[in-house]
Amino acid sequence: MFTWLGRFMYVRRRAVLAAAGLFAVLAGVWGSGLFGSMSTAVLSAPDSESQRAIDLLQESFGHPPGEVDTVAIFTDPTGDLTVDDRGFEQAVTAALGRLPESEVTFWSSYWSPGLTPAERAGYVSQDRSAVLAVITLRGEGQEERLQAYGAIEGLVRADDGRLETYLAGGSTSRFHLEAQAQESLARAQLISLPILLVLLLVAFRGLVAATVPLALGVFAIVGSLGLLRVLTYLTDVSIYAVEITTLLGLGLAIDYGLFLVTRFRRDLDAHDGDVAQALVGTMRTAGRTVALSGLVVIIGLCGLLFFPQPISHSLAWGGITVVLFNLIAALLVLPATLAVLGQRINALSPPWLRRRSGVSTREDRAWAALARSVTRRPVPWLAGGLAVLALAAAPLLSLQPGATNHRYLPEDNEGQVVPQMVAEDFPAGGPSESRVDIAVVGRVGEAAMRDYLSAIDRLDGAYEPVVNHAEGDVTWATVGIRGETDDAVNLQLIRDIRSLTAPEGADEVLVGNDGSPAMTFDNTEATTAALPWALGFVGLTTLALLFLAFRSVLVPLKAVIVALLSLGASLGLIVWGFQQGNFQGLLDFYLVGTTDVWTLAIIITIAFGLVTDYEMFLVHRVYEEFRATGDNTRAIRTGLQETGSVITRAGLLMVVVLASMGFSASSLFIMTLGIGLTLCVVIDATVVRSIVVPAAMQLLGRANWWPAQPVPDRHRIRPSLSKEPS
Repeated sequence: MFTWLGRFMYVRRRAVLAAAGLFAVLAGVWGSGLFGSMSTAVLSAPDSESQRAIDLLQESFGHPPGEVDTVAIFTDPTGDLTVDDRGFEQAVTAALGRLPESEVTFWSSYWSPGLTPAERAGYVSQDRSAVLAVITLRGEGQEERLQAYGAIEGLVRADDGRLETYLAGGSTSRFHLEAQAQESLARAQLISLPILLVLLLVAFRGLVAATVPLALGVFAIVGSLGLLRVLTYLTDVSIYAVEITTLLGLGLAIDYGLFLVTRFRRDLDAHDGDVAQALVGTMRTAGRTVALSGLVVIIGLCGLLFFPQPISHSLAWGGITVVLFNLIAALLVLPATLAVLGQRINALSPPWLRRRSGVSTREDRAWAALARSVTRRPVPWLAGGLAVLALAAAPLLSLQPGATNHRYLPEDNEGQVVPQMVAEDFPAGGPSESRVDIAVVGRVGEAAMRDYLSAIDRLDGAYEPVVNHAEGDVTWATVGIRGETDDAVNLQLIRDIRSLTAPEGADEVLVGNDGSPAMTFDNTEATTAALPWALGFVGLTTLALLFLAFRSVLVPLKAVIVALLSLGASLGLIVWGFQQGNFQGLLDFYLVGTTDVWTLAIIITIAFGLVTDYEMFLVHRVYEEFRATGDNTRAIRTGLQETGSVITRAGLLMVVVLASMGFSASSLFIMTLGIGLTLCVVIDATVVRSIVVPAAMQLLGRANWWPAQPVPDRHRIRPSLSKEPS
């Protein structure tokens, strides 16, 4: 198939490029409308108890006044003004009075009429230099209320020149997390592109060759955005889908471009400049490997569809679409480009970088020495590599599940500032106190409800359970909590409430609300329940695909096992670095002390294909050499030596893309995602690909290819080992 594809791309090269150019223009125009069609990223599982409680209460009572969506704190940082000053009151009431009824259904502050002295005291700080206001936003769902928050975010701030205003709440945190995701993406591109241009020039040793992968990346991203806009008519697509599209689109385009261009150059040398034969050889070897690699990455991304959260599906579709277009770019657009360029792929090469055919470099000799050492002493090398992976994975034993919330914002972000001010300066039990909703369905008498609430009041961590509303067969009760949503005492409180006997007459009791410990608990449970299914699907499908590719049992098994070991090591370093705070000296983030299991699941499914990627390029080169010689040791040495430089460069370029996002991020979620994926690539491109895989293949010998031993490939052109694999 790939031989035919190489011939077809050579014959139809100009028509293919014209069609690709036209498609890119149309997709760019159409895809530009995606940003106006994106939805809010929803992290809750639709069928969880907490989400069912939210839906039931929303359906029964709507979004009633008194439901706190946003907390605003007004303060004089100089301490000159207090709430007893007329100017303070005028500035705050003027700001709150500007809130439009189209976006806000209710607000309350220190000066609101009808408050008792005890209630009024909850709105003012102990030194009386600050007051808070609670705001109920208009909207039936999370997305509508988030839009309402965006509309009032500037209006609610005091403009007297003396008071400062800080806003927080579930809507605020989501608003800032999504905004910072977009800012991080833009920053990462500004940082990474100049570095990539320099590294690509060095890696490809020519300006023409260096620009080709970037063009492929643009094509893949533009095509993906166009397809994502189509998907907005069928499902929700969030800003995080664009994040992963840009991330994988550029990184994989560089990877695939590097492998294909490198092989094309070698085949040009081997065929004395015959472009047609070189292209056919490139597609038959590197093209087949790229296709296999892309399918493995897509399989990993499909694992995201097993998680129930809508944001997981959005990330999956963003990744799947961009990898599909990366494959189209690599297997159709790039071959046509190479066919047109021919020898000009080496054009505009600076003299100090110019390729010298047949000359062995220091880098080649280093990889040859490592290959000889690993194949001579596979047991100590394999044991050492596995020990490193086990040591890196050890911190996973101390994993503390948590939630992504306001603490993932920078410390100086108002979403972080307000909760700290409330905890330190305002009396406990005030109007902004966190709470848990309880929906009781059925005809429940007042006495039975009182007994039920009394039982809740006796639980550790529960404060002042009360009935909020009752109408028909639904009673809405609330119970106050202190601390963070993933504190152990609050998570245990959810378990305890759910384990209580339902009040007499109740048909069902549902516990949970947005941003509560119940949602944290349910989200962690839903993620951990789905993870084995996701890994099972990804692992088994990858096994089947690699078996069809190599006709081997042990090569696919080894690939999946090694990928899981590599991921375990990476996740262990994430826990060590972020949860335990060992990356704080390198990165600026607020130490939360917990790890969102969902974030780890996202890293696993995205990284599975990436960590298998480089192994496939190595193993396929070993497979190719073994088919030609039947000598396992020679095949491993040749594969490691000839792919060593190109895989190292590909890994370095991918690290630049991923690390730029991680280091430039201001939110802990994006930071963890970027650095976590960086660690996965680094570990796989070094310890796994250079040591563990070749040592294991040496120990397995000819059993690598059992049950079907490869037959010699008469069509294969064997490039000389002395030629530089640039």
